[in-house]
Amino acid sequence: MLLTITTTATPAAPATDLGFLLHKNPERVQSFEQSFGTAHVFYPEATEQRCTAALLLEVDPQALLRARTSVSTPDFALAQYVNDRPFATSSLFTVALGRVFRSALKGACEARPELAAAPLPLELHLPAVPCRAGADKARALFEPLGWRVAAEPVPLDPGLPGWGDSHYLSLTLSGEQVLSEALSHLYVLLPAMDGSKHYWVDRGEIDKLLRAGGLRVTDAEEQTTEEDPQARSPWLARHPERAWITRRYLNRRNAYVRTALARLAEADDLPEEEADPALEEAPAAPAPARAGEERPPSLAEQRAGAVLAVLRAENASSVLDLGCGPGALLAKLVADPTLERITGVDVDAVTLQMAHRKTCRGCAPNGRGRHRDLFADTVGLREQGGRPPRPELLIGSAVYRDARFAGHDAVVLMEVVEHIDPERLPALEESVFSAAHPRVVVVTTPNAEYNVHYEGLADGAFRHRDHRFEWTRAEFTLWADAVAERNGYTVRYLPVGPQDPATGSPTQMGVFTR
Repeated sequence: MLLTITTTATPAAPATDLGFLLHKNPERVQSFEQSFGTAHVFYPEATEQRCTAALLLEVDPQALLRARTSVSTPDFALAQYVNDRPFATSSLFTVALGRVFRSALKGACEARPELAAAPLPLELHLPAVPCRAGADKARALFEPLGWRVAAEPVPLDPGLPGWGDSHYLSLTLSGEQVLSEALSHLYVLLPAMDGSKHYWVDRGEIDKLLRAGGLRVTDAEEQTTEEDPQARSPWLARHPERAWITRRYLNRRNAYVRTALARLAEADDLPEEEADPALEEAPAAPAPARAGEERPPSLAEQRAGAVLAVLRAENASSVLDLGCGPGALLAKLVADPTLERITGVDVDAVTLQMAHRKTCRGCAPNGRGRHRDLFADTVGLREQGGRPPRPELLIGSAVYRDARFAGHDAVVLMEVVEHIDPERLPALEESVFSAAHPRVVVVTTPNAEYNVHYEGLADGAFRHRDHRFEWTRAEFTLWADAVAERNGYTVRYLPVGPQDPATGSPTQMGVFTR
C-alpha cells in the first residue's frame, strides 16, 4: 500500500520543509513496525523546489492471520488466501497513517508552527484504493473539500481488457490544503470508500471519527488524549456526504451512526432530521428562500411547533415525551415556562445522554461547556430527596406498562408508532391509553399517501429504514378511532406540513382527549 505526498516551494518556505511537518527527515529511510507488517517512510525526491514523501505499508499476511480474532471479515477456510486486505489501501493503511504521521495529523510542528497552519500546494497519490461506488463517488467525497480529483478505474487484468475494470481506483488529489487537514481527509474517507475495517468497531470509533472530522471531543463526551488529532474546521459536519461517510466509517452500526450524526448535526446547527436522510424521515423539500428571506421551517420544526400548539391549547402543565430520541421536542418544551413538569423517555441510554446535552441548563450556550452526567445527577438528587432535573429523562419503552408514565397531563408520541411492530400496538395502547391514562395524548405519524412527493423514494418504500409500517390517512383514522372508543377518548385529526389536495400533508396528527 502506497501514498505519496508531493509539495512545491512557496514564497514562505522551500519544499523540503515538508519534512518538518511530517516529522520525518528527508535524508533517512525510517521503518515502523505494526502488528500486521511494517510501514516505511522515505523521500523519492527532496529538493528546495519539489519534495515528495512516501508512506509504504508492507503487510505481512501471516501476521494478519495471527491477528485473525480481531478481523471482522468472514472467517472461512480460504479467506487467508482469497483476500485483498494486504494489497489494497484499506483500514490497515489508515491505522499505519495515524500512527506514523500522528504529529502531522494533530497539526503539531514546534519547529515551523506557522507552516503547520498554512495551506500548501499538495498532490496526494494512491495507486490502488477500493471504492465499489466508483469514480463519481470519489469525486463527490473529495471535491467538496477543495481537492481536484483524478480517479481512474484500475483494470481487473491489463492483459485481458474484456474483463473490464476492478472496483479499485488510482486516485490523485491536488490542491492547496493545510497538511493536517489533508491527512485527516484520507484518515476518514479511505475507510469509508472501502466500507470495511480489519478490526472490531466499538463506541470509541465515534469519537475517533469526530476528532478526525474536525470536532473537538471534550470532557462532555470523552477525555481527549495526546494522540487525538487537533481540533480544526469541522469539515465532516459540513460535508454533503456526511451521512454516507459516517455510515461506512462506522461499519453500518446503526446505533453508533445515529449518535455520530446527531453530534455532527449539533456542530453544524442542523435540525435532527436533516442529519441523515437514510436514517431519518425524508424531509419535505421547502420552497427556496428569496434573497433577504429566511429559510422556511423544516417539516421537523413544523411538527414540533404543531405539538406545542396543541399542548398549549389543552392547557397541559406536565408532559411526557415518550420515545423522545435525542431531544428535538424536549429542547422546545424546556423553553416553555408554562410547563411545570417535563419527562422524556427512550429505550437507549446513549440517546438520552444526547437529549441531556441538548437540554442541560448548566452548559455553555455554544455547547462547549462541561455537561453534567445525566444519570449521576438524577441519582444524586433522588438520594438527597431533591426534585428531579427538568426535564427528567428515563429509560423505558412505550410498549410496557410503567408507573412512572402516570400523573402527566399529556403524553406525546411524535413519530413513534411507526417504529413499533403492528402486533405490538395493542401493548402500546395498554401502557399509554389504559395504564397511564393521561388527559391528552398527541400522536404524529407519516402519511403514506404523501410519499409520492419525495423524489428518489421508490413505490412502496418507507421514509425510514426502521419504519415497520406507514399508514394512509384512512388507516390512521381506523386505528385511532378504535383506540379512542376502547379507552374513553375522543380524537380529532390535524394536518402538519404543506397540504396537497390529493395526498394531504406529509405528517398526520391525532389529538386524543379524555
